[in-house]
Amino acid sequence: MAGVRTVVLVLCTGLAAALLAGCGADGGQRDATHDLADLLRQRSAAVRDGDEAAYLRTVDPQAGRYRQQQRTAFRNLDALPLAAWTLRLDGTVPATAERAVAGVRLTYRLRGYDTGDATADQGLEFVRRDSRWYVAGPAPGSRPQPWDQGPMTVVRGTRSLVLGTGRPEAGLRDIAAVADRAVPEVSAAWGGAWPRRVVVLVPASQAAMGELLGAGPTDYAGVAAVTTGRHRDRAPADRVVVNPEAYDTLGGLGRRIVLTHETVHVATRAATSPATPLWLSEGFADWVAFRDADRGPRQGAPELARAVAAGRVPRELPADADFGRPASDEPTTGDSTTGDSTTGDSTTDAPAGAATDNAGDRVAEAYGGAWLAARMVADEWGADRLVALYRAVGAARSRAQADDALRAELGVGLGEFTARWRVYLDRHLG
Repeated sequence: MAGVRTVVLVLCTGLAAALLAGCGADGGQRDATHDLADLLRQRSAAVRDGDEAAYLRTVDPQAGRYRQQQRTAFRNLDALPLAAWTLRLDGTVPATAERAVAGVRLTYRLRGYDTGDATADQGLEFVRRDSRWYVAGPAPGSRPQPWDQGPMTVVRGTRSLVLGTGRPEAGLRDIAAVADRAVPEVSAAWGGAWPRRVVVLVPASQAAMGELLGAGPTDYAGVAAVTTGRHRDRAPADRVVVNPEAYDTLGGLGRRIVLTHETVHVATRAATSPATPLWLSEGFADWVAFRDADRGPRQGAPELARAVAAGRVPRELPADADFGRPASDEPTTGDSTTGDSTTGDSTTDAPAGAATDNAGDRVAEAYGGAWLAARMVADEWGADRLVALYRAVGAARSRAQADDALRAELGVGLGEFTARWRVYLDRHLG
């Protein structure tokens, strides 16, 4: 892993305030904190240098099972193209403590794939033996990283990096091939400056996917993939996370649509803001994914087609809330989005298959309506104007200014746009 930047370890206060004794002024507390800082510095240097023995020296010698897990995690990390790796301890630890729990922030970057740092917050347990501190394991409830979930296979495509845990390599290569095809399709539609590469995580199961995303084992049932990222200043380090149990049920076209949709979110993340309504961000992603798929409105939005044929033409464009789903529902069409689209953790889902209940139908109708709104802009104003609209709305400071951007780019206000969209739905689906 030559070329990894020198590790910087920064001490801060706040995240672990609820877990630790707080930042006191006595030397004992500072000494304990410095011990843990030094421990993490050694751990980070070992990752940077590819030194497995040094890495394991930071692990509790009495934690047999955890030591084996850490050996596997180190070897997973050693296979990655790391360009940066920084650990930051959050809080202080009393010098008299024999065990402690502390928040640790990981900041890293994958060379050739990330234009910004990926970050992850974890809790670690520490133990002191013979005046020396060791990492004893993850804190309860701490979210794992992909390299923590068992032996990992790394597949490098021409435009993708696929990290799979507990999955056959042949299947990972198939995913890389689909992602490799998606990247130029997205670039042709979106253009602009983005890495034009995508990182895809493929956990062993749906439950393992939930662990990565801080969710329950069934929260993503029926969801084929999500896009998630944590970054600041619109410098993305997004990851597409595949749910193997849903993705494996799809045919070739379905897999292509799912990964193309998610790749759109990777490409457009830096141009997406809180001012961007979900009907535009999700509609644009579906427009790109469907435009070479030879699927007409009735095929691509069957739930909405049934509603319109029954005389239930939506009166308004889909609201952000329409894209969510109750915890008890498992929609299998369309997407759902949670989190902020430009800062913090964000997730955009791409479910697969056909909806099986009314709640799922309502979510699917929202996605169908969003897709057809984007499709209408491309049909009536042109594809270039659709892209310009997306960028203009993302640059707005608020939803009100986003409406102004709509008028500036298309020459119509939101009311007239909505009326034209309703006519478009009736013409294509009625």
